[in-house]
Amino acid sequence: MNHKAKSDTAYGIMFIIASAFCFALMNLFIRLTGDVPTLQKCFFRNFFALLIAVSSLLRTKTKFQIGKGNLKYLVARSLAGGIGMVGNFYAVDHMAISDASMLNKLSPFCAIIFSYFLLNEKANLFEWGSVVIAFIGALFVAKPTFGMEMLPAAAGIMGGVGAGLAYTNVRALGKRGENSMIIVAFFSAFTTLMLLPPLIINYQHMTPQQWLFLLLTGTAAAGGQIFITKAYSKAPAKEISVYDFSIVIFAAVFGFMFLGQLPDGWSILGYIIIIGTAVVKWRYSMKQHS
Repeated sequence: MNHKAKSDTAYGIMFIIASAFCFALMNLFIRLTGDVPTLQKCFFRNFFALLIAVSSLLRTKTKFQIGKGNLKYLVARSLAGGIGMVGNFYAVDHMAISDASMLNKLSPFCAIIFSYFLLNEKANLFEWGSVVIAFIGALFVAKPTFGMEMLPAAAGIMGGVGAGLAYTNVRALGKRGENSMIIVAFFSAFTTLMLLPPLIINYQHMTPQQWLFLLLTGTAAAGGQIFITKAYSKAPAKEISVYDFSIVIFAAVFGFMFLGQLPDGWSILGYIIIIGTAVVKWRYSMKQHS
């Protein structure tokens, strides 16, 4: 690995840990917002993030100009990310935030699957095995049943799948040289418009405190988006994605400190399986790469 590649990987690691911290804060603020409808929370999360992204573009005098051939990747990233976000928000609202965060972190394993088909990034038997084991670990966190109580965990898994597809398209855009702030702004604008109709139809009045937590949600989300976009633009997912699991540590600490939440034994076992698999896969990838 040459000096530039090492430097890019180091920046990718730094950015992805910063994004994990921001997204853990976002999940905390989502829960603290209270009984506001999930789609309404999603709308304002993206609306506030859009304001931050646009102001950043204006401040840096960056033109909102999409690279040739990149529109389809931006739309795919936004659709997948929007669906994943709704799933994650619903899970955060209805289960421990550390559990919801863990299910959302199936995204790096899903990215292996999507990268194979979309980016022609080949995966070997070891990497495919890690995907299978990670989803087995997810079963311990989700604790599947045949009733409606399974819905939050199913939504959390959907969030992880959507995020994995979204980050695969972010990686494709990074390889094509798209500006990271354009990616963030496009996603925020696209999902804001996508969620506008249900907001108008089902708007629920909010208290000043709920408005404050939604503003904080959007701010944390914008930070997380910016950092994750920069991370995957700097280095391949297989080199840095393991550090994204630091969100579970942040979420568990926030959940205990502010919500009095403690994960049960089955969830902890699931955490160990998924994170352990991610670490082993990462070490294997680094050894192969070197």
